[in-house]
Amino acid sequence: MRKINLIEYFENTVSSFPDKLALVDNTSQLSFGELKLKAQLIATKISETTEAINSPVAIYLPKTNDAIASFLGTLYSGNCYTPLDPKNPVPRIQAILNASKPSCIITNNAFLPNLEKCNLDIDIINLDKLNPGEDIDESYKYKNCIDTDPAYILHTSGSTGVPKGVVISHLSIIDYINWVAETFDITEKEKIGNQTPFIFDMSTLDIYLMIFKGATLYIIPEQKFIFPATLLDYINENKINFIFWVPAVLVNIANLRLLDTNKIPTVKKVLFGGEVMPPKHLGYWIKSLEKNIVYGNMYGPTEITGTCVYHIVDDSFDENESLPIGIPCRNTDVLVLNEKDELCKVGEKGELCVRGSSLALGYWNNFEKTNNVFVQNPLNKSVPERIYRTGDIVFLNEKGEYIYIGRKDFQIKLSGYRIDLGEIEHYILSVFDTINAGVFFDRAKEQIVLIYESEEEIPVKDFRLKLSEVLSKHMIPTRYVKMDVLPKSTTGKIDRALLNKQINNI
Repeated sequence: MRKINLIEYFENTVSSFPDKLALVDNTSQLSFGELKLKAQLIATKISETTEAINSPVAIYLPKTNDAIASFLGTLYSGNCYTPLDPKNPVPRIQAILNASKPSCIITNNAFLPNLEKCNLDIDIINLDKLNPGEDIDESYKYKNCIDTDPAYILHTSGSTGVPKGVVISHLSIIDYINWVAETFDITEKEKIGNQTPFIFDMSTLDIYLMIFKGATLYIIPEQKFIFPATLLDYINENKINFIFWVPAVLVNIANLRLLDTNKIPTVKKVLFGGEVMPPKHLGYWIKSLEKNIVYGNMYGPTEITGTCVYHIVDDSFDENESLPIGIPCRNTDVLVLNEKDELCKVGEKGELCVRGSSLALGYWNNFEKTNNVFVQNPLNKSVPERIYRTGDIVFLNEKGEYIYIGRKDFQIKLSGYRIDLGEIEHYILSVFDTINAGVFFDRAKEQIVLIYESEEEIPVKDFRLKLSEVLSKHMIPTRYVKMDVLPKSTTGKIDRALLNKQINNI
């Protein structure tokens, strides 16, 4: 019988594999039975702290076994979890908490001081103070959850400086993970090597394949990705056979030609997504590893639960051509619309729009932004039907595959992160009140560029130091250009079109 919420899938897996290894992080490991007990203890504490249901519970923890146990504990309690990145500056954490208004926050001793700086009136659950011997209340509220209830909220960059909370339902995850498991033949024998942060929607695939299928999830220490030779050693030591990474990691390994001398024979499935995969670097992986490996290009924004279009690389792969993002996933339909909201013809560029159960419920507590991008299907005016406008420009080739061109607006993808240049600009102008500035992206050099108007040149170190207090590392510009006067459009705004054209020559 089809299950209607995520905990039902987890309970089924625990029944099948109670003693099997579920999670491995840098300091500990948990069997499925142990993971369940930890999650239930957290759920009991949540229920003692708040009577809320279908409400956000913020998880302010590093990428560890405890974080995933907290996700499950939140779901057991009948609520939805929203991960926070402890590496983010306190002002961004505070902005997310102000926007999401969680019923409580789960953290530990190490990160409690940062929450105290936020000065918010929110109940805090400290995992370090939980007693494993405490009684567990098994009257879990998840039993009342249906598939359209929210499961998690992930925050993406917002143009006003306020992050947007994307709300994903149980149904969307269930459809997505069941499709992935079937398409890529996932079983309990999978050993998954996790790379992406839990604040990033790509991690949904890793986490829920473990939960649904009884696979083992290895949370690879972040320093391994800084020193990729040790990353390959880690894969071999743990016999990892499945990875879903951002292309930047695969590209780095290819650039260093590490697979020439350090083979990873256990790896059988290599998926990638979050940004464009350069074909020549993919070609290096294909030539370097065994012939029976599955390579999958996975495309999709956070608002459609990870992946809506995919491409499995086959013998027709040509590293001199653009890699397709592919064809729609099961139970997902893709529409490419022109500026008149008409369906594009083969070869005609347009905005990729998606319909189906993969769509997010919307943005938490933000109906205006929700209604801007989750809109009525213009091709179906007979009944209410939502589509999501991704803002990505694509075209359909003669093989029936979608080819990605770029972004429609200011949003960019860099190192796997989706970034809104407007949010960076918002913080720059709030920190440096003596300048006017615009933030741009040099696609040729993969650099975020700050162009500012000022009487005096500001040292780059001053920019970096102050911006590191309010922005995540991946959002800090890498190039700084001073101009005496910024060019203006006829409306008095910065002439962004002109500067975008000149960016390579500045």
